[in-house]
Amino acid sequence: MVRFERFQLSNGLRVLVMPDTATPMAVVNVLYDVGARDEEESRTGFAHLFEHLMFGGSVNVPEYDDPLQMAGGENNAYTTNDLTNYYIQIPAENLETAFWLESDRMLSLAFSEKSLDVQRKVVMEEFKEHYLNKPYGDVWLRLRDLSYKVHPYRWMTIGKELSHIEHAGLQDVKDFFFKHYRPVSAILVVAGNVTAERVRELAEKWFGPIEAGVRYERSIPAEPKQSAPRRIEVVADVPLDAFYKCWHIYSRLDPRYYAADLITEVLGGGGSSRLYQALVKEQKLFSNIECYHFGTVEPGLLCIEGKLVKGVAMEDAEAAVERELAKLKAEGISEAELQKVKNKTESVIAFEDMSLMNRANSLAFYELLGDAELMNTELDRYNRVTAQDIKDEAAIIFDENNSNTLYYRAKV
Repeated sequence: MVRFERFQLSNGLRVLVMPDTATPMAVVNVLYDVGARDEEESRTGFAHLFEHLMFGGSVNVPEYDDPLQMAGGENNAYTTNDLTNYYIQIPAENLETAFWLESDRMLSLAFSEKSLDVQRKVVMEEFKEHYLNKPYGDVWLRLRDLSYKVHPYRWMTIGKELSHIEHAGLQDVKDFFFKHYRPVSAILVVAGNVTAERVRELAEKWFGPIEAGVRYERSIPAEPKQSAPRRIEVVADVPLDAFYKCWHIYSRLDPRYYAADLITEVLGGGGSSRLYQALVKEQKLFSNIECYHFGTVEPGLLCIEGKLVKGVAMEDAEAAVERELAKLKAEGISEAELQKVKNKTESVIAFEDMSLMNRANSLAFYELLGDAELMNTELDRYNRVTAQDIKDEAAIIFDENNSNTLYYRAKV
């Protein structure tokens, strides 16, 4: 059970406090309710660009990292299609340093052509290195575009095209900042050796004076139900043929999400999973194979991907995957197998919760979903999933008309 207190500043900033006296440290986590899904199709990659710009100095602090390191702190950030998250870990006695730094860059970045030019180049190099020049790097650029036709999940956080970041202007960047990086769109979680009274005092002092901003009203088009299978084929300079197939699944708050999550464990959760046992160990068709999903806030994708053993035909590999899916749909799973994946899920949750940083991060995410208290009832929802639920959902998800397949062939 995660115990926390919650309050809200007059400017709309939501604050959650999670005391833990067993540590001398504190974590300050600021989650902004903005991700790649909030970008315009002609201007993608902005949320991720901001992850970099937010470290480029603010109005009063030209070098973000220097004072933080002097106080014994460390920090990082990440962007997803749904959110942007910044976090600091610091000795609790220096907690105010973290409040000062985070509030100052929320107040206003030091917008300059120089800073934008530096970070733009960094992001462009990242795009080239990880997505254009790396073997299989463009897989999800292609698969997202194949799987989604109207929803903004059809581009990755890095952006849809390199040119979007290349041509990002200073005014574009300022507009995006003041639209999304406001107290009314943020969630502050403070965890560790802290008290609610001290956090409230620091929050009022450092964040209270910041103008609330206008609440961004999200209006994202729903992806139409897919009615026919989609397939593409790529030939590239890669070491092995690779197979990718994905299906649309449910949003993070849909009760059926938990069955879909457990299905990925049954099929692809490590060496004892069905796909690994059947297709890697027994039939030796794949050198490795995985099944996973993205856990997105809005309806997402479940994917099976694997690298083929040399000499295996792509069609044979896909047919073998389909046989395993047909078996799951026809026979379901035993109570023992269900209990095994539930136990593993419980272990993963418990292990993640051991880290103060992870607990703070999770609390912010559940608050974004609608209520941080959901964090305490998550395991119950997994435990309510039945073997019949697994069978029923497998039949719905693994419908060929719901599928998107990529054959990624190595050049001969």
